[in-house]
Amino acid sequence: GLIKERINRSFETMFETGVDEMSWDDTENYRMGGSYNWPSVTEVFKYREAVREMVIHVIETAPLKLPITIDHPWWSLFMGMEHERIHLETSSVLLRQLPVEFLKCPVNWKYAPLAANTPAGSNEFVQIHEKEVIIGKPYDFPTYGWDNEYGIMKMQVPAFEATKYKITNRDFYEFVKIGGYGKRTLWTDEGWQWVQYRQAVHPSFWVCHKRCKSGCGSDLASYSHCTLDTSVSNGSTSNEDCIYRYRAVYDVIEMPWDWPVDVNYHEAKAYCTWKGADYRLPTEGEYYRMRNEEPPTTDFECDPICSSEMNCNINLQYGSSTPVNFYPPNSLGIYDTCGNVWEWIEDHFNGLPGYQSNYLYDDFSSPCFDGRHTMIKGGSWISTGDEASRFSRFAFRRHFFQHLGFRMVRSLSNEPTPVRLCKAPAYVNNGSEFKVVGADPDQCYISTTNIQMKYEEEDVCEKIVKKQMGIDVDYGCPLVSYCEKIISDSGMKTSNAIVFGCGPGYTAFLLAKTFQNVVGVDYSGRLIAAANEFQSKGYSVWGEGEEETTFNLPLEDVSTDNVVFKQLSWTPNEIAGYDIILFHSLDRLMEPKGWLLKLWECINPNGLLVFSSSHKWKPPILKDYIAEWFD
Repeated sequence: GLIKERINRSFETMFETGVDEMSWDDTENYRMGGSYNWPSVTEVFKYREAVREMVIHVIETAPLKLPITIDHPWWSLFMGMEHERIHLETSSVLLRQLPVEFLKCPVNWKYAPLAANTPAGSNEFVQIHEKEVIIGKPYDFPTYGWDNEYGIMKMQVPAFEATKYKITNRDFYEFVKIGGYGKRTLWTDEGWQWVQYRQAVHPSFWVCHKRCKSGCGSDLASYSHCTLDTSVSNGSTSNEDCIYRYRAVYDVIEMPWDWPVDVNYHEAKAYCTWKGADYRLPTEGEYYRMRNEEPPTTDFECDPICSSEMNCNINLQYGSSTPVNFYPPNSLGIYDTCGNVWEWIEDHFNGLPGYQSNYLYDDFSSPCFDGRHTMIKGGSWISTGDEASRFSRFAFRRHFFQHLGFRMVRSLSNEPTPVRLCKAPAYVNNGSEFKVVGADPDQCYISTTNIQMKYEEEDVCEKIVKKQMGIDVDYGCPLVSYCEKIISDSGMKTSNAIVFGCGPGYTAFLLAKTFQNVVGVDYSGRLIAAANEFQSKGYSVWGEGEEETTFNLPLEDVSTDNVVFKQLSWTPNEIAGYDIILFHSLDRLMEPKGWLLKLWECINPNGLLVFSSSHKWKPPILKDYIAEWFD
């Protein structure tokens, strides 16, 4: 790599968790146990300065041969810089949820005008005729891209109509005024669960006087920004019966009725349902049709973010949204197809044809190809770089907030809605049924491009359990005996062991007779659940009725008290200090390289690394990945 040493492993272990981590990640504590001991602001600033100096040193001294492509050493540098752009945006959303008294507005921070020179007027529909669109970024396009952007997909988009503006605060106020948050029939099951949990009565960044639940956690769990003094006018003339103000990043300001409303997916869908049975959100194909751009090429300026003339609200031109009619419409008469706020899309997040994860950040996209993450498109006022690109493809879980709104569409054709929903195992998406107006359920579901998720399917996992725990199965015993002999002959320490690809845990239980502490890690939540069941009960039941089978753990041969099982989609920094690593899952991983290149940080000096895999992974192949650190 471009750097050889970490700057501060302790800090990097705390800071590596993102804002949309998966359900098995605890974002308030360490995954392996224990609470964060947060450093001081001064210490963080010193660390940040050290990182900056290191990056500048790399830029100034590392060998550079053009062009920089996906397999170029410098790709990691651009990946880091683009990821910081994401942090800029997500951090601004977190700031927007903090009490304003904790914040200080930066010098020269500029909110947009509350209204354009002319009123936005009614949000009329624009008819858009049928046309083919091409989705995906060419591999040789001369800018950085995340792995999910690559691949080419052609799609015929039937005729539809779309609101010329994104839905404004004024539009959405009508939904609030009729009590939309209290009408169960307007909400999906998942959405209604969110409403009940959050006790929501209006969008999260609106401010009222009723001390509404804020959604903050930990020390701010009791905080509410809805403490408005009702004696203060909101400055509105069109909504004089309404007492609402608006939470911007650093301030509570007068309600900007012509700005787009910020809502999550559930709120957007409920609004569409309220408007009528035919209304819905755009699909990804329809979004590109609304942009009405020429097909992608490798020409630099084919992406508007690369142009010197960006007539849209991106790149922090303002420190807020702008009125929906502030910038001119495109050639179809559609406003804000790029920037202002992101817009929710009906499609589930999934890879394009030929998707390949990048070993430098193997789990950036693929864990979210689960049917629980819905796409967002277009960027916002604070989006920069790749985020604001025509090729960007991001997603959040449906209850999440961002600087994010929506527009409505309605089909004008009898053709099925051109939506791509993600077909993932029921264990991953909770078996929830997902419906989109006009979609053909026999056509719209596309298998997840995360091939590792097949190891969440019940029949696949049952075969693995049977292989390890079936009657007369001697799985793992010869391998563990081999390891034990090496340990005995060499006088190795026997404190900590870890098994990657532990499955239902049998090998981990065997090692626990020799080692003081054993960790079993697997990507598959279903297999980790089986391992925990074997640990707590001594058995696990699979199948139903006549097909039901009980698998028993031979307790006399194993130890269970000193084993911990963790579901992980990558190797976090906490995985360190092991005397032996037993790696079972090379054949099950979509991108093994990313896992292999981290092993040297996980093992103690003079530790033992053992692989159990198919003949594909012969020693010469493994040496290409690990020879730099292992004998």
